[in-house]
Amino acid sequence: MTRPTVTRGVGGHEPDALDAVEAATAGLDAPLAALHLPSLRANLADLGRRSGGTRIRIASKSVRSRRVLEEALGPGLRGDATVRGIMAYSLAEALWLVEKGCDDVLVGYPTVDRGALARLGADPGSLAAVTLMIDDVRQVEIARASGAGGARVCIDVDASLRLGPIHLGVRRSPLRGPADVEPLVRRAVAAGFRVVGAMFYEAQVAGVPDDVRGVGVVKKLSMRRLLGLREAVAAVITDVTGQQPEIVNSGGSGSVAESAADPAVTEVTAGSGLFVPGLFDHYRSFTPRPSLFFALPAVRTPARGLTTFLYGGYVASGAPGADRLPVPARPAGLRYLGREGAGEVQTPVRGDVAIGDRAWWRHAKAGEVCERFDTLHVVDETEQGPAVVDRWPTYRGEGKCFG
Repeated sequence: MTRPTVTRGVGGHEPDALDAVEAATAGLDAPLAALHLPSLRANLADLGRRSGGTRIRIASKSVRSRRVLEEALGPGLRGDATVRGIMAYSLAEALWLVEKGCDDVLVGYPTVDRGALARLGADPGSLAAVTLMIDDVRQVEIARASGAGGARVCIDVDASLRLGPIHLGVRRSPLRGPADVEPLVRRAVAAGFRVVGAMFYEAQVAGVPDDVRGVGVVKKLSMRRLLGLREAVAAVITDVTGQQPEIVNSGGSGSVAESAADPAVTEVTAGSGLFVPGLFDHYRSFTPRPSLFFALPAVRTPARGLTTFLYGGYVASGAPGADRLPVPARPAGLRYLGREGAGEVQTPVRGDVAIGDRAWWRHAKAGEVCERFDTLHVVDETEQGPAVVDRWPTYRGEGKCFG
């Protein structure tokens, strides 16, 4: 699949939100991050609509703010029939979320953190609330040796698409089908673990915008393969454990509707769809509303037609490229310099912004930008107009760094 050349800039969905954010934070110094609460809530409602009644699990790596998680799940992080549970990205984070009240945390990635595994095994409440991810017997052995024997585990199954020698999707689990899954389930059960489900992340569907050449065919073929695969893996788990899986997890913000349509799926995962980062500008299957923005101050005019902003090198993870850079949102027309891009402590761009004024940007992905800010200025509509109604700490603001 080849991505067409695009001009990075305003996404087209956020003017009302950005108007409100700009007005509400006019008296604050940049750099700052601002969250438009009405847009966040609209995005959560849209995820619920697209899931069609299938439960949504919130991916914390795409959020990285406990208060935002509480906005989606309620103050105790317990959720309801529509939105329940968190997919954490580290076991240490999962244990912290349990301390804060969450009783359903699926760790989305295997862990070999022996210290965290020991803490998990020593706490009955965490053992009941946390589900580990496995795709190799060695992970089971490490968990058991660390004292986490008896923990709940979920099997990560490869959901990529292979067309001959071509691999489409991310490199995750080595388990491709039921024949690969069964031996691991049996080994985990024999070691005293509770196998409670399976996960299938179709990144080539959920994480690829609709303007990529050929992606429509890839998405259709991927979802067709997964229909039978999920059901077959669930049957294996039922046969070995004697119980139907509690969890058959699939999807991401970009494929909620497609994944939820499979009767075998018990829950879909979403997180990026709450903030709507720049990469989402190119989806056609739904119309999200960007809710998270950050402002940078103009500090130099190095030459006519150029402006330099303080900081800005908040480059998203993934294969390096222009689509991983923050998206200039306002004023319109700001463009990166090809030789410099977004810099660690300064970002020069083509465009005129007076020294002391600021520009607004959106991150290419979602929660990663919260590692750069300790506070989200929460903007809502009031009787007096848009205003900062609260300040929510990010994980960083609570002194947490989970990698």
